[in-house]
Amino acid sequence: MRFALAAGDLVAQFKLNFINGDRWKWILQGLLATLEITAVALVIGIVIGVIVAAVRSSYDKNKESMKVRGGIGYALLSAANAVCKVYLTIIRGTPSVVQLLICYFIIFSSWENGVPVAMISFGINSGAYVAEIFRSGIMSVDEGQFEASRSLGFGYLPTMRYVIVPQAFKAVLPALGNEFIVLIKETSIAGYVGIMDLTKAGDLIRGRTFSAFMPLIAVALIYLCLVLLLTWLLGKLERRLRKNER
Repeated sequence: MRFALAAGDLVAQFKLNFINGDRWKWILQGLLATLEITAVALVIGIVIGVIVAAVRSSYDKNKESMKVRGGIGYALLSAANAVCKVYLTIIRGTPSVVQLLICYFIIFSSWENGVPVAMISFGINSGAYVAEIFRSGIMSVDEGQFEASRSLGFGYLPTMRYVIVPQAFKAVLPALGNEFIVLIKETSIAGYVGIMDLTKAGDLIRGRTFSAFMPLIAVALIYLCLVLLLTWLLGKLERRLRKNER
């Protein structure tokens, strides 16, 4: 009897939160917005991260020899490295929610749509962490790999592209995957600038129905499923890369 009452109560709560008023569409809309923001921010973060990591690692590896030669090349690389260090310090030293608010209310205040603002903000934030992940991977590659590639006639950029970066990617894949997972969950603050993301959708349902358990647990389970799916995909990619090494 009690089980039947409990089951009936759950069904009633489900109908109240998701069926009545087609509120399930809010969850779907929020999920799509979350995936859209995450995907674009991920691309932006990887592009920024690779560029910053290349500049920082190039400076660390070549600063002594370039300093002896001097010239415009050393000055440009030093300036680029200084800019990258300032970027990393600011982004990693301030909360992502504050960065999002600054982007929305100050830098891109004329934009009416908050979704592209969130994409840029999260992308810039993720780029700082991706940069340090890639830099550690590049620095971990044996110097002999670089020297062997140069001895075969490869220039610096082809060496980085075809020899160093692929090996660094394999080394940092677990840490990179963890950053992607953090990025998915970090987008939950997008509601601060009025974006209907997954978390905001659950909170709106809670505000309409005055029932917190069902919508918030549903949001948490959806995030959990996304993380599990990404973890599974990363695991498959790691196994495939290991097979290719053989």
